[in-house]
Amino acid sequence: MADSTISTRIAEAFHQLTEQEAVKKGLSFIEQDHAQTIADQIALTEIPAPPFKEQQRAEDFMRRLQELGLEEVQMDPEGNVFGLRRGTGNGPRIFVSAHLDTVFPEGTDTTVRQKDGIMYAPGIGDDTRGLAELLAVVRALNEAGINTAGDILFGGTVGEEGAGDLRGVKAFFDGRSDIDAFVSMDGEGYDHITYLATGSFRYTITYKGPGGHSFGAFGTPSATHALGRAIAAIADLETPSQPKTTFSIGQVSGGTSVNAIAQEASMSVDLRSNDQQELEKLESRFLEIVKTARDDENTRWKDDRLQVEINRFGNRAPASQPADAPIVQIACAAVKSIGGQPKLGEPSSTDSNYPMSLGIPAVTIGLGGDFGGAHTLEEWHNPKNGHLGIRKSFMTVLGLAGVEGVCEGLLKE
Repeated sequence: MADSTISTRIAEAFHQLTEQEAVKKGLSFIEQDHAQTIADQIALTEIPAPPFKEQQRAEDFMRRLQELGLEEVQMDPEGNVFGLRRGTGNGPRIFVSAHLDTVFPEGTDTTVRQKDGIMYAPGIGDDTRGLAELLAVVRALNEAGINTAGDILFGGTVGEEGAGDLRGVKAFFDGRSDIDAFVSMDGEGYDHITYLATGSFRYTITYKGPGGHSFGAFGTPSATHALGRAIAAIADLETPSQPKTTFSIGQVSGGTSVNAIAQEASMSVDLRSNDQQELEKLESRFLEIVKTARDDENTRWKDDRLQVEINRFGNRAPASQPADAPIVQIACAAVKSIGGQPKLGEPSSTDSNYPMSLGIPAVTIGLGGDFGGAHTLEEWHNPKNGHLGIRKSFMTVLGLAGVEGVCEGLLKE
């Protein structure tokens, strides 16, 4: 974990910000607004947002953005929703988001249960809490009457989880060049800042052959045998610990009966690295193994009918920026401004991957309260001291966008 560094320029600007009565009012309001934040969190959690089916939640979130007075509130063709809080025109344009989707399939019961102040429900934390905190930041800006120098887009993205492959944030940034910085509100730890991006390639590999009776057609190449050859070879791969590079076979399927030579067998594979070159090297070795397994199974039975289909369904670029990049310093100063100690996290895979890979300053900042059981049916969130996460995000936004008459946006060196 890297050490945080804050320049004198940024430290002094945050001191000026925290001395402003309007900023004090906003910070105070955030704690008073706790009940509304919880109400939003519960209501949004109970609107299912399974992968690729986020529209119902997106429509509700869009209505909430409209009710907060944002301009030009819209849903783009990919399903992202966002609206504009216009600045005075003297600062950068920032996009602040949380992701709308959860990992849970359609039909999952997302009813929120509460016990001893803790809320339980699939998706109650990841990233529904982020959506609720984003709304709270907008309310605080409105309540305090703060005029930012820069324009701020607030919104929710689709497709952050799993096979979504960051489709929302990719669609948002593709074809536009008017965003100067990106902030994702996601993950636990109000003092946690992710500024490095782990890249990944995800594949579905499917072997297909003629199949047949296990006894009568013995000698026919088997899809499951080819899959087994590939799995064994993949399991023996060696990857560097630095930059961290990993592989995992997450799912396997195939065959129809114990007494049938499998016609089809498949696996889903996750390849990751913090370095693009190492990720591509791993991918090359992986693909060679996949094809060799097909060839070896055909050669074993002097046949050529077994084939392999290779489908890459995930491509998240790794990316990096210095620990002392202005956006990182701003996020760190925001944590310190509310009495915390910033923690710069290890590389991770978040919505920030894509803008960071485009050279756009981007960070993913953690949320308030305590979390557990993410991506399980037993997911929970304890909102105690949750206002700290919202305050940190509020101050991060002010540091990035600037406040009219107090300080300009701090992104520039």
